[in-house]
Amino acid sequence: MTHISSRTPPPVFDGDTVVRAAFVLALFGWGVGFYGPPIFLYAVVSRTGWSLPLVSAAVTLHFLFGACVVACLPRIHRRFGLAATTAGGAILLALGCIGWACAIQPWQLGLAALFTGAGWVPLGAAGINAIVSPWFVRTRPMALAKAYNGASLGGMLFSPMWVALIGQYGFPAAALVVGLVMVAVVLPLAGGVLVRTPEAEPQNTNKAQPGRDSTQAAAPVSPARHRAARWRDRAFPTLAAAMALGLFAQIGMIAQLFSLLAPAIGTTAAGWVMAMATGCGMGGRLAVARLLGAGADRRRAACASYAIQACGTALLLAAPQQLPLVVLGVALFGLGIGNATSLPPLIAQAEFAPADVPRVVARCVAIAQALYAFAPAALALLLTHEGHVALTLGAGTQAFFGTVLLIQFLAIACMWAGRATQKQ
Repeated sequence: MTHISSRTPPPVFDGDTVVRAAFVLALFGWGVGFYGPPIFLYAVVSRTGWSLPLVSAAVTLHFLFGACVVACLPRIHRRFGLAATTAGGAILLALGCIGWACAIQPWQLGLAALFTGAGWVPLGAAGINAIVSPWFVRTRPMALAKAYNGASLGGMLFSPMWVALIGQYGFPAAALVVGLVMVAVVLPLAGGVLVRTPEAEPQNTNKAQPGRDSTQAAAPVSPARHRAARWRDRAFPTLAAAMALGLFAQIGMIAQLFSLLAPAIGTTAAGWVMAMATGCGMGGRLAVARLLGAGADRRRAACASYAIQACGTALLLAAPQQLPLVVLGVALFGLGIGNATSLPPLIAQAEFAPADVPRVVARCVAIAQALYAFAPAALALLLTHEGHVALTLGAGTQAFFGTVLLIQFLAIACMWAGRATQKQ
């Protein structure tokens, strides 16, 4: 006789599906909108002969306009929904990439930068946080780490892929192919997964399985402030300042690093070194997520991450001609790349009331992006001395790496200064 088990299988937790979808969205968002512009900068300068400060200004415009959009992202999400906003962002990002590749006048490059700047926001840090956070509380660090690792994988895959595609087929063809693939992948995810909400799936939120999480499962792991966000309190300005300074140094470094490495080791090797850096970022983010147990000091973890990045910058400053040390320096710098975006939302979760966290995160990201938007152009000026531009590692790059190192120390100081709020 055949016995049929009366036990019903555990319900599928939709939050896990959302995390997987967010991983893919982050892969395209960062691979195209974050790691793409440094490659675009090199390709545009090579194709047009325009000056480095001019094209760097387009990268600045890309991030600056994105900062304006991200400040409004919670409102845009409420107005159009997560799915439509994300799909629209992918379309804008694809059109902008084609614009970067085909621009023959500086104003056309500026228009393309507006498209890519607005388009990558729903697939960027604030967008991914808005997609994943409603599904998780207790295990949010690991959930966000898994989702944000799509960003690191995007850098690993897209940095060398952009170089290979542009070198083999040209920038316009590469931009068209990547843009079409991105839209073809993102639109079904937006329409099939992002339309789900914890409120619409009570079987997942009210009957969460052991080891899973939901919006109703548990309180935050660290003492939350449980009061309205006060923008002048030490918690918010120190968090926003640390995130802004850390990302200013990071974006400024990434924007110019490929152009500095390529003449020294070749474009292919430079692409793989950049990919290694983002791979280290993935490992660093997962390691920190696993270490952030109950009651963990998240600001201390952020300070440690900035310090490791600073060690990498110091190596690039001290030994620019020694390839093994250069690779080690890039690897150390890469270990903190992921944590620079994933730790601030987790700190906000621990220090602000749950209802205020999305707004705090959006404002921190907007302020950070508004500042680091100037990093590519500002730090490019440090590579220019008496009309000559430092085109490779070595002579002429000391001021560049020294300034990045100083900014990283300032980020550590700001993050540490806010630790007093956890004891109140």
